[in-house]
Amino acid sequence: MNTLNKVSDFFAKYMAVTVVIIAAVALIVPPMFLWLTPNISIFLGVAMFGMGMTLKISDFQEVFKRPKDVFVGALAQFTIMPLIAFCLAKIFQLPPELAAGVILVGTCPGGTSSNVMTYLAKGDVALSVSMTITTTILAPLVTPILTWLLVSAWLEISLSAMMISICKIVILPIVLGIAINAFFGKSIEKFSKLLPLVSIIAIILIVGGVVSVNAQKLLEVGLLIAAVVIIHNLLGYGLGFMLAKILKMNTSKATAISIEVGMQNSGLATSLAMLHFGAAAAIPGAIFSVWHNISGSITANILSKYNGKR
Repeated sequence: MNTLNKVSDFFAKYMAVTVVIIAAVALIVPPMFLWLTPNISIFLGVAMFGMGMTLKISDFQEVFKRPKDVFVGALAQFTIMPLIAFCLAKIFQLPPELAAGVILVGTCPGGTSSNVMTYLAKGDVALSVSMTITTTILAPLVTPILTWLLVSAWLEISLSAMMISICKIVILPIVLGIAINAFFGKSIEKFSKLLPLVSIIAIILIVGGVVSVNAQKLLEVGLLIAAVVIIHNLLGYGLGFMLAKILKMNTSKATAISIEVGMQNSGLATSLAMLHFGAAAAIPGAIFSVWHNISGSITANILSKYNGKR
């Protein structure tokens, strides 16, 4: 068990490096990871199940203890990133599928790794967890509606189909994970350090599958989409922090909102893109998965020093 815990800690610490290596290998040797492509939704479901296993009923109570903070955070999440995505797609004149992929990244809820980054940044972890829970619960309704409103300029989209997809690959696995934790919490407590490893491996496999099936396309548009993704992510951090400070929130809360807004559930964006728009639309989500783990670590380090001084 100690060995497995060390492996889990290693992957958690070096997740960004691992994702980059897997993405590079998948780009150079696509056949090695092509078998993963049809199972991307399953891998995301596994990652969401792992997230659910870490949640307790008390985590949901926190949402109702501070409704104003959570409301501001959720509103920032579902306005800042979608609007930035739409503007970038227009400014860079992206092809329809790539535009849809960028917008999907923007309309998805916050990513689970944002909670870890908020902790490292000495931010308000309880607020970060509450925001992740809230935006994830809202995702089956809000993500399809926002995507429909913004993507309709390029492509047609089925609202009902996307809602069902999110319920299947996100909500259902999370609820199952929470239920198991509620009923068998003591029995699985000794495996708690391994749960992040499950989610990390699932995300790594998703990235490998998407990169492999889009290897040729990535060589053609990779730099352009990488630039769009980096701008999108960094603006999310900056505008999230600015909005919180404008509303006179303290630095700890502003840190949580900044990281939560900037770090998206790109695994969900990738899966939805594959299901509803095609392989090319999954490229922005795959690149975002690689980049936001790198930028999140750097941002957490910067904000940690800033919060430490304060």
